Amino acid sequence: MKISILTLFPEFFNGFLTNSIIKRALAKDQVQIEIVNIRDFTLDKYGRVDSAPVGGGAGLIMKCQPVLDCLKSVRTKDSHVILLSPRGKTYNQARARDFSKNYKHLVIICGHYEGTDERINKYVDELISVGDYILTGGEIGAEIISDSIIRLLDNVIAPESIVDESFENGLLEYPQYTEPQVYDGDEIPEILYSGNHQAVDKWRRKQSLKLTKKYRPDLLKDYVYSKEELKLLKELESEEAPKWEKDAIAKSKKNK
Repeated sequence: MKISILTLFPEFFNGFLTNSIIKRALAKDQVQIEIVNIRDFTLDKYGRVDSAPVGGGAGLIMKCQPVLDCLKSVRTKDSHVILLSPRGKTYNQARARDFSKNYKHLVIICGHYEGTDERINKYVDELISVGDYILTGGEIGAEIISDSIIRLLDNVIAPESIVDESFENGLLEYPQYTEPQVYDGDEIPEILYSGNHQAVDKWRRKQSLKLTKKYRPDLLKDYVYSKEELKLLKELESEEAPKWEKDAIAKSKKNK
């Protein structure tokens, strides 16, 4: 996959491209990232890429010419062009998966200042919003989208590390712990030491349902529960550990 990011501030991406998973993915040619400076395409003799809005108003608006000429320089028949905009649908994990599997070339246009000339919208394939808040520019949004896609590409991250992540299966991820077993009086659940993988998986599924119900009930609006999950939801109504969990822990203690 190739991702082209059109921006007025290419230096903004220096850290993004040279750290962690993104750096390794680039080194292994699992993805190509092209940072293109919109300012290089302006025909204005003073190098301007923006101007005051026609009709008056606050701030400056990015002009058509440099943005669209920049876009023409990278666009191919395989390109899917994204403009970051508050009008767009809110970006989510499902869209990230779709991009990672079904697109060869993404072009992300980063707006700045008070926005972009309205006519630019006619040249893009999709408007995307990364949330209902205002940023100074689209660069952070472009990094969010790129990062979420790249980590899903084949062999960038071990497949087993992605399967149970939040949003991948429609639920929040289950709780994770590290040693020591007890910290400041707070103890890791015994079931995780049982060695019973089936029981651990069941407990984790139950905790995912619990956390999603508590923190993100909106995710459950259209969620289709399995028969096992309906039983686990019923168990959540009781504070007492269910028989299968007690049996797994007891068996583990007996075998030690």
